[in-house]
Amino acid sequence: MKQLLALTGTALAALFFFGGDVAMAADGAEMAVDGVETAKKAVVTTGVGIKGIGGGLAAGAAAIGAGIGIGNIGSNGVQSIARQPEMAGTISTQMIIFAALIEGVALFAVVVGLLAIL
Repeated sequence: MKQLLALTGTALAALFFFGGDVAMAADGAEMAVDGVETAKKAVVTTGVGIKGIGGGLAAGAAAIGAGIGIGNIGSNGVQSIARQPEMAGTISTQMIIFAALIEGVALFAVVVGLLAIL
């Protein structure tokens, strides 16, 4: 686990520090002419990379949270039906409603995370 965290941290640091340089190298001839324009493009390019990482993390966290929430709903719903089989219809209906509410919130979070990239 520690190795995975270290690898992830190293990859994020490399993207943060070198992501702008890679994008700037593509049109290096124009950028070498004017120093002020180069500085402006470097700031914009680095900001775009960071926005992309933030949007991706937000969308991923929303998906993980929704998966955990729906898993809890399903687990507890099945346990409730096992205890009181005569309430299976009511419990199933409530499970579907709450799962839909969680999916709605998760979808909204994913859209906001992806809009952060744009």
